[in-house]
Amino acid sequence: MNIALLLQFVLLVVGFFMLVKGADWFVEGAAGIADRFGIPQLVIGLTIVAMGTSAPEAAISITSAMKGNAGITIGNVVGSNILNVLLILGITSLIVSLQVQKSTFKVEIPFVIAISVLLLVLGMNGNSLNRLDGAILVGVFILFLCYLFWMAKKGKEQEEIPGDKKRKVWQLILFTLIGLVLIVWGSDVTVDSASAIAKFFGMSDRLIGLTIVAFGTSLPELITSVTAGLKGKADLAVGNIVGSNTFNILFVGGITALIMPVAFESKFIVDTLVATAAVVLLWICVCNKEKKLKRPGGVVMLLGYAAYFVYLLQS
Repeated sequence: MNIALLLQFVLLVVGFFMLVKGADWFVEGAAGIADRFGIPQLVIGLTIVAMGTSAPEAAISITSAMKGNAGITIGNVVGSNILNVLLILGITSLIVSLQVQKSTFKVEIPFVIAISVLLLVLGMNGNSLNRLDGAILVGVFILFLCYLFWMAKKGKEQEEIPGDKKRKVWQLILFTLIGLVLIVWGSDVTVDSASAIAKFFGMSDRLIGLTIVAFGTSLPELITSVTAGLKGKADLAVGNIVGSNTFNILFVGGITALIMPVAFESKFIVDTLVATAAVVLLWICVCNKEKKLKRPGGVVMLLGYAAYFVYLLQS
């Protein structure tokens, strides 16, 4: 076997190990912090975990804008959001049923639907996101942070959760930070090695971008969600995806547009509609007595992503 190819396979394994171990520490640290301070796990999932796992998308979009190439932003944001809901929650719900909190069902999921529509309206107005549009998105993001602050305060007023007293707060924070570094770094290593392997076997750049790179930048969300679900931290799993989608649209899209106007090509209209429909589908799938995302819902989501993927290959 080619030595360079063998090295890429080794790096692929190392990348996956970093992702799995990083997600394990990240979820343990974040959940521990939430328990220690009586903060609802959902709030941690919507903030620290969501922003952490969205770091690859944020880095790619904002760096591209600063280099004068903001065109990939919309595709990055919308594509990641579609993959987060249909593929990641679909896979996670096949492994373990995910309980959805009342506030997530009544507030956060409808909010993601609303901001997805907002992104579509702003983008279609002039076929771009200008600095005013960016300011609007960032402004809505600040309002969302205020809502989360209120949620955290409300959680503290309720009965304190005992939490694991074996670890000190600084240790939990260290666990969270090291886990985050391993997740982001592991994602980068995995994408690079998988792309090199794919090119060796003759896959086109477009196909690599639609599959390996798109999936790779969402690997942190996938690993974190599955790990959280298996550890019984469903609030972190669902909150991670809902928060990540919110962060992608409002913060990543908003900040990038503030740096440089972002082109909103006509093909993004369909993608943004699919992203909106994906969240609506999630809402419908958890509209049951238990407010759970179960295996049948996950199957429907995966079939939905498969249909979208076929559309991408033909477009």
